[in-house]
Amino acid sequence: NSFRFDIAHTRIMEHRRVMPIVNVILAEDTRITHPELVNLYGCTIGSGTRIGPFVEIQKLSSVGSHCKISSHSFICEGVTIEDDVFIGHGVMFTNELYPRATNDSGALQTEADWTVVPTLVRRGASIGSNATIVAGVTIGRGAMVGAGAVVTRDIPDGALALGVPARVVGQVADRAGQRNATAETST
Repeated sequence: NSFRFDIAHTRIMEHRRVMPIVNVILAEDTRITHPELVNLYGCTIGSGTRIGPFVEIQKLSSVGSHCKISSHSFICEGVTIEDDVFIGHGVMFTNELYPRATNDSGALQTEADWTVVPTLVRRGASIGSNATIVAGVTIGRGAMVGAGAVVTRDIPDGALALGVPARVVGQVADRAGQRNATAETST
């Protein structure tokens, strides 16, 4: 049995497809942990950003500098992620408010049949694992979206948003400010 497995495994490995990184503006110090396991095309990725395995970043989207894009996340066309943003595992963005498989004549939709609705994630925001970000929202500077939340409306700067649908439940502490205040009082 192990011999058959080894032969089958070898055949699979010989025919393994590498996922594409095509037409991407990629900063030199961007780190992609498993480049054979990502699908990046027509996008821009800033310096110092880390991208985990099984991530797809589509055309006409951009990821800023010093971001962390965790595994299994999907960043579709029309999404702009500014600098210093954390995207947890399995975060899904959408770019259409009324998706359909077919157009009015019954044919499968093409790019001509829909309009991309842009989404913006502002500098320093964090989005928890398995959150869904519905097209057309802005997640504010330093805001935090909890794991599993479904964001259907804008999240203000510095807000903490949780739930389905996501609701603002408080403010995110300014950790840098707290560290600076502690350092100043201890000297």
